[in-house]
Amino acid sequence: MDLKLKNKIALVTGASTGLGYAAALGLAKEGCKVVINGRNEKTLNAAVEKIQNETGSQVIGVIGDVSLPDVPEKIIQQTVQAFGGLDILITNTGGSAHGSIDVLNEEEWQKGIDLYLMSHVRLIKFAFPYLRTSDSASVLTITSIAAKQPIPSLLLSNSIRAGTLGLTKSLALDHGKDGIRFNSIIPSWTITERVAELLSARATANNSTLEEEAKKQASESVFGRMASTEEFANVAVFLVSPAASYVTGVMLSVDGGSYKATI
Repeated sequence: MDLKLKNKIALVTGASTGLGYAAALGLAKEGCKVVINGRNEKTLNAAVEKIQNETGSQVIGVIGDVSLPDVPEKIIQQTVQAFGGLDILITNTGGSAHGSIDVLNEEEWQKGIDLYLMSHVRLIKFAFPYLRTSDSASVLTITSIAAKQPIPSLLLSNSIRAGTLGLTKSLALDHGKDGIRFNSIIPSWTITERVAELLSARATANNSTLEEEAKKQASESVFGRMASTEEFANVAVFLVSPAASYVTGVMLSVDGGSYKATI
């Protein structure tokens, strides 16, 4: 199946590792010109080199923390300067502090809002003029199953990520007339470094092992395992492609059946 992505210009944030990296790699395999963003320069440069070597596509890295108010605009401008436009925007972020209501302070709450909600808002806002001139513009926000089904000890994520779903749906309703599609992916437990960190913290708290905690999470899926990053990326690449041209306003779970509710 031809996804019609060759030479499309894509920006993926939070893409030096994990889900963002997997999505960027998938786009590069389809022939996109890809800009990836990350906070750690060494890790980002390694990711750029790896994707280039594996795919032969044009890939550049842009350093920056998207949770900081002045960074998203700079990332968008660097993308447009590098490739002359923007067709695809995938907004992905790292994790924030975790803890209970009596532990998290005001500053941590504000950082969580800037990371889990405002980073998406700012990136989309500054990308909008360029997306509007594309003939196949698509935005994909990456959230978490926490947006629909709270995860123990992830109070910030549980509380704030749902706002990104509301943002995505609202933009889809308002800007179909501009030819821009907006969708969201809701992943569950996927094999990434971030998930390993969370499971390690749980193991410490529960006096168990990393393997035991991983087994517990895997059991929530009807397949009895966690997802691979490639399984996530396959869905992401399709959703942003012209092959999904009539799909907008969708909140698609990639969770192996972990979310049990019917709505």
